[in-house]
Amino acid sequence: MNEIEILIKSLKDFLTSKMLRIALVPLIVTMIVLYMLFFAAADFGISALQEVAAASQNGQEVIIDEDAPFYFVWATYLIVFLFKYSFTSWIAGFLLYTVGTVIVLQASVILSIVVIGFLTPLILGVLHKRHYSHLTLHGHGNLLSPLWVLIKSASMMILLFILLIPVYFVPVLNVIAFAFPLYYFFHKLLNYDVASTILSDEEFKTIYKKEATAFRLRTLFLYFISMIPFATLFSAVYFIIYLGHAYFIKLDELYKFDIPKSKLNENDVKREDEKPKQIEN
Repeated sequence: MNEIEILIKSLKDFLTSKMLRIALVPLIVTMIVLYMLFFAAADFGISALQEVAAASQNGQEVIIDEDAPFYFVWATYLIVFLFKYSFTSWIAGFLLYTVGTVIVLQASVILSIVVIGFLTPLILGVLHKRHYSHLTLHGHGNLLSPLWVLIKSASMMILLFILLIPVYFVPVLNVIAFAFPLYYFFHKLLNYDVASTILSDEEFKTIYKKEATAFRLRTLFLYFISMIPFATLFSAVYFIIYLGHAYFIKLDELYKFDIPKSKLNENDVKREDEKPKQIEN
């Protein structure tokens, strides 16, 4: 089965009534969380920082409340400095709106991927029953494994964001610098959720060793889809279905073409035993 066929097959599964009902869960949960985060951020002084930016750009005096939190004071001084000069003002304005837009979009992606992780066993269970009931789901890891992968991937993402700070001021490259840490997090979480539900640890290592590039390209394709504003809110379930099909197909091939020799020998012995013995004269 080629990649186009997998994409079409995944789309057909996604458009079933059961999958569409499941797709409502990450949509509703993510929208509620983003709504809460928006008002929480407003309470922490984002509107005040916007007023500071406008005042400093117009050359007005900026007064900082001594009782304000330290991060607000630092952000205020940084904004006043950046908006004081026309050149840095242009850069700051570009970064402010670019980073703000990226943060909102990527927050929706991250939240959707985290939420869909809890629904992955349900989605893949439906897929298994419908298309791959002849295969056995082994799975690997324990209850704490997804949490550990989440913490480790998030930590690495934050570290990459920090290391790539100098690149954020370079046009064009700053887009890649923003996207790379988020793609890393996206790939690690999505790939782990699907693979750990379907495959044993040994099966995963065997398949991923040969198909790592193919699965990275698949998650990269899905990441590009997630860059469409709020597309992940609707398509996260499709991501799981698509990767699920890819892993199920590779698992099927693994046991179809890589049959242990011991099993073949056992079958040969059984066939020999089942042959009628010649009657001795």
